[in-house]
Amino acid sequence: MYDALVIGGGPAGLQAALTLGRMHRTVLLIDSGQYRNDAVAHAHNFVTHDGRAPAELRRLAREDLEHYATVEMREGTVERVRETGDGFVAKTDGEPVEARTLVLATGMRDELPDVPGLADAWGAEVANCPFCHGHEFADRPIGLLGDGPSIGELESMLAPIGSEVITFGRDDLTKVERTDDGLLAHRPDGDPVELAGLFLHPSTSQAAPFAEDLGLDILSSGCVRVDALCRTSHPRVFAAGDLAHVEELPVPMPSILAALAAGQAAGASAVRFLANPKSENEGNPFTDAD
Repeated sequence: MYDALVIGGGPAGLQAALTLGRMHRTVLLIDSGQYRNDAVAHAHNFVTHDGRAPAELRRLAREDLEHYATVEMREGTVERVRETGDGFVAKTDGEPVEARTLVLATGMRDELPDVPGLADAWGAEVANCPFCHGHEFADRPIGLLGDGPSIGELESMLAPIGSEVITFGRDDLTKVERTDDGLLAHRPDGDPVELAGLFLHPSTSQAAPFAEDLGLDILSSGCVRVDALCRTSHPRVFAAGDLAHVEELPVPMPSILAALAAGQAAGASAVRFLANPKSENEGNPFTDAD
């Protein structure tokens, strides 16, 4: 039986495995090879790694993990996780895996508006995070798609970057078309608008069913409820990355750095539980008595 099973090989899962490995805990990381930022060519707003490809960051992280004898990495898919008396059993596309604790780092799935061309440009000219992509559109027109309460704030945030910020309602775009240097945004009436890029907030859902299967507390955002130490409502389950956030935030921040920080917290919390299972009720808002 492993001390910990980490499901997900993105930044949160890789960092959780490193944190556990450095404390000489036996950990298996299972990586499906599917990532939310697959379409992104360059990661930004990451000091010392600004502009590096996410795939390269994952490769470097795996090289780090290879130096730790108690860390095992495996490519594959976890199909189901069920609780046992002293841990969990995961059904995989290989042999079943048993572990005392579980770190979920499976991320979220983006669901784009039904506008032709958006999916083709997603992760490049179409994005959701101005901190990660905004600078690359500097001094050119930038589009916003949506009509939610945060649109005004996004307009103000992007104003110092773009030559102008153009907001499109959900029904104002019929198609987006990639060009050599940006996008053409087609409207029901009028000529297409030339844009450097377009920002939107996609709908999201859990990329894996394990949180629901294990009965974890889920927030209105669809994400797993965690505390500041990435502990879930189950004392042996920890969650890190885009799939989870504290209740005080409306949504998680889709950032590699934020995912790494959460992965470290989740790994450390798992180590603490393994060292002292009685600590499960100490300072945990899900289990503390009133």
